[in-house]
Amino acid sequence: MAGDESAGGLPFVRGVSGVCLFRSELLSLLKTYNCYHEGRSFQLRHREEEGALIIEGLLNISWGLRRPIRLQIQDDRERLHLPVTAWTSGQPTCDQKEPPPQDSSRNPAEELAADPLQRAESSSHSSEPLKGDTEVPQLPRTRSDASCVIQRRPKGRTPSEAQRVRQHRFSINGHFYNHKTSVFTPAFGSMTNVRVSSTMTTLQVLTLLLNKFRVENDPEEFALYIVHESGERTKLKDHEYPLISRILHGPCEKIARLFLMETDLGEEVPYDVAQYIKFEMPVLDSFVEKLKEEEEREIIKLTMKFQALRLTMLQRLEQLVEAK
Repeated sequence: MAGDESAGGLPFVRGVSGVCLFRSELLSLLKTYNCYHEGRSFQLRHREEEGALIIEGLLNISWGLRRPIRLQIQDDRERLHLPVTAWTSGQPTCDQKEPPPQDSSRNPAEELAADPLQRAESSSHSSEPLKGDTEVPQLPRTRSDASCVIQRRPKGRTPSEAQRVRQHRFSINGHFYNHKTSVFTPAFGSMTNVRVSSTMTTLQVLTLLLNKFRVENDPEEFALYIVHESGERTKLKDHEYPLISRILHGPCEKIARLFLMETDLGEEVPYDVAQYIKFEMPVLDSFVEKLKEEEEREIIKLTMKFQALRLTMLQRLEQLVEAK
């Protein structure tokens, strides 16, 4: 049956730390998972492809980074000039009430970073003409008036205002993003999600998540960890499948969560150690004292035992010598 093993899981599927389960068991866990997320977008779908069971859906991943990460800035200059193109077309700016249509293929993080800039620029450029229309409604606007406005508006922002815009810090899904330095500081424990399948390995999921937020860092700098409520922490190996691991640990994020952490800073915490993590230092100190006392009692007990054995051996040797 080892030859039937596959990433999608033919007769059985390999999950966390080499744990294998049959397809029927996986489908039962999947049913429980979907019942927990009933009526929500986190339900998973499954299908068969060339005899393999493929599961697809959204996977929640929590940020657990200790250091900031770098983001790409590609078309920032083009976004700043988009409103200027509309003004130079000869159309009055006040008629442009609807925002330009957004490209559905744009990255969500990029859209959230761009929108504040566009809103700030459109408000600063459109406030003056709107005010003029309100104060002098009886004066008709001519084409020459619009052309004068068109010439002045691109130069309306002072260098100090432009500097403030460049230094402005935006919030992307609850995380802070510095527009000037391209530094991304995810809030620890905040959650995001990516659409994955059961055939995607840990490295592939990491690459997909970093590409979603245009992160320049190498995916090999990071790792995925399953963090339990007890404090137990298990690192997913490169050949494991995060979506399968999520199903095996159940749907409840309070019991087990999937964290993105640095490879060099994250460390595994076994269950034996995790059960003591949440105790306060005085309690842990008392545990250490109890263990020391128990150790001393064991040392005394073993010392007395071997002394008794030594005495018995000496007595037996004396008996053998006397018998000769």
